[in-house]
Amino acid sequence: MSSVALAEELLLLAYDDESGRAIGSRIGLDLAMAAGVLVELALEGRIVYVDKTIIARDATPTGVAIVDEVLSRVAADSPHTPDSWLQRLRHGLRDRALADLCARGVLCDVDETTMNGFVHLHRYPTVDPTVEVEMRARLTRALTADEAPDVRTAALATLVAAARMEPTLGLSGDELVAAHKRLERIGDEAGFTGSVSMEASTVRPSVALVIGVLVKAIQTALGTPRTAS
Repeated sequence: MSSVALAEELLLLAYDDESGRAIGSRIGLDLAMAAGVLVELALEGRIVYVDKTIIARDATPTGVAIVDEVLSRVAADSPHTPDSWLQRLRHGLRDRALADLCARGVLCDVDETTMNGFVHLHRYPTVDPTVEVEMRARLTRALTADEAPDVRTAALATLVAAARMEPTLGLSGDELVAAHKRLERIGDEAGFTGSVSMEASTVRPSVALVIGVLVKAIQTALGTPRTAS
């Protein structure tokens, strides 16, 4: 698997390179990151969706720390629904990913704590943009190319749409709406969501099933999007 977890890619997408601050819904990002780690585990054959719950099938570490920490939790705990796992995992996951990316020299932790330590403020500007540039290029190709993206990029695109993170792509107006539709279509065509049957999907049915239920869990948690009045 990639040395950069999907959850970390989602975090890099959501944080402004210069200001080091998150763009958009923090809850949406946290839910997407939690789902991203579970998707990673599904892609590696470590978890499955059985009887409306997510359980560990193989507790062998993947070699990526942030993913293996979640795998240990899933393996040690009783089965829970996708909705429950997202809520259990989203707290503290972002701080864990930020610390990891700072330790690897991708981001920098700028401590702006004020009032003698009573107000804790941190910014995380980008130091090494390589990872984010590659990830954004993959998403751009997925949005503009005719061929289907690889399964990892398709999963990333699907989570971006589910968590309503399209504004992090630097789009607005009609382009934003079009991007959302295209990202959703990528998920449909991969068999994660929509009308494509799992038999017709190019993704393993067990993986498509996990991603599909996680997308629904994110959408349920975020509720109905507000429409402009």
